[in-house]
Formats: sequence, structure tokens, C-alpha cells
Amino acid sequence: MTEPATDAVQQGAEGAAAAAEHGDSSANIGDHIIHHVMDSPIYDFGPWELPVTIQLPTVFGIDLSITKHVFIMWVVSALLLFFLIGAARKSGQLVPRGMRNAIEVVILFIRDEVARRAIGAKGDGYLPYLLTTFFFIWFCNLIGLIPGSTTATGNVSVTAALAIISFLVVQAAGIKAHGVIGHFKHLLPGGLPLWLVPVMLVVEVLGMFVKPFALCIRLFANMLAGHLVILAFISLIFILGAVALPLSIPLALFIYCLELLVATVQAYIFTMLTATFVGMSIHGH
Repeated sequence: MTEPATDAVQQGAEGAAAAAEHGDSSANIGDHIIHHVMDSPIYDFGPWELPVTIQLPTVFGIDLSITKHVFIMWVVSALLLFFLIGAARKSGQLVPRGMRNAIEVVILFIRDEVARRAIGAKGDGYLPYLLTTFFFIWFCNLIGLIPGSTTATGNVSVTAALAIISFLVVQAAGIKAHGVIGHFKHLLPGGLPLWLVPVMLVVEVLGMFVKPFALCIRLFANMLAGHLVILAFISLIFILGAVALPLSIPLALFIYCLELLVATVQAYIFTMLTATFVGMSIHGH
């Protein structure tokens, strides 16, 4: 996050706190919501604030300091290493039990219903990347639902990075299967009239970049929207008072339970579409 954006978040938080002291809570609900979903150099956990920023230099106007979303991704990475390495160490068990059993179900599902179905015989070669993508997004989504935590996948920079990696994997798969010339030659279907070639070339090149863009925006928008709706319902209590309790709490709880499903579905959709794009790149038109 750049310094102006950091200052804006801090000023918004200070303004919301000052307004709350004067009883003007309804006018600053938006500030509280935006402060919660935006990235920040301060990690808020209930009434406590934990400074997690590691100051790093600014490169080309981009502040590379560690913020709360980066901190959450570190936590997710540590949890994945703990659970997955622990499950791998028990691979000698004839009958999987506990955590290994649960993880194995997910791995087999991604292998059989995503990788092999979308890519074909070469799907197992891309399984490590697909599993890494699925588990990372899934854990980020779920941890973001813990009260006091934050959702890293609600940050468009995070989803854009995931989409760029997906784009590079798709292009690498096509180049590996057909070579550089053959891969880009497959952008155009065979047998096109000469006058239609320029039009189709523009359409196919745009489509090549629209696919990762759609992956980026879909994941970002779905995870951000859920949190905004939950916070909006809870904020009704501070705007309308106790009269809003019978309405806001059940609605917020319903959306929260729905977000548990959305967290899994969005991780699956991102992984499934990535596998589909890899399969299209390998098999061509």
C-alpha cells in the first residue's frame, strides 16, 4: 500500500473514532466498513492493534512494506505447510484417518474431477499447481471469516497476482505442448477466410487476457461483497439501535453461513477454470 493510501486509512479510522465519541456513529459507518475491508499497515484484532508492518523501500512508487493482508497470507502459508506436510508424513497408513483422510478426499476430487477431466492424460502433471491454488485460496477465504481477521482474497492485488500466475501457467502449457510458434498459431481456428483473420486475431488475443482478468475480478468481487453485506447488516444495530436486532443479526448470520459455502465454491471455480484454460491451451482448437 502506498503512503497516501496508508494515511487515508489511518485518517478514516481516527475520524470514525472521533465521531463515535460525539455520538455520530451513523455518519461514519461507511468509514468503519471500508477500514475493515481495506489493506492497512495496522492489524486490527478486536480492541487491540498489532503493528505488523515491516518497512521496506518504495520501488517505482509502490510501497513494498508488509501489511495485514500479507501477514494473513503468511499465516495461511504456515497453516498449509503444517497440515499438508503432516498429512504427507502419514502416507504410509493403509487406512487414512483424521486430517489426512479429509485432505486426501479433496486431493482426489481435484485430481479426478478437475485436472484429469479438464486437461486429460497430462492433468496429473499440473496437479501440484492446481492443488496449491485451491488450498491457498480456500484457506485465505476461510480465515477471512474468523471474527477479527481479514480476507486477503478480498484484495484485488492478491487476486491479480493469482490470475497472472494462472495466465503464465496456461501459456507455458501451450508452449510445452506445441512449441512457441505452434502455441500462438492455435489462436486462430483453421480454414478461416483471409479477411476474417485480422478480426479473429484481435478477438483471440483479447480473450487470452480477458480470461485471467475474469478470474481476478470474480474472486475479488465475491469475497469482498460478502464481507460488505455482513458488515452492513451488523451496522444497522448502530444506526437504528436495538430495534434492528431482530432483523440484522439473523440476516448477518445467514450471510455468514452462506459465505462458508462461497469460500469453498470460489476456490473450486478459480481452480476449475484454470484447469480448463490449461486444457484448452494444450488441446488447441
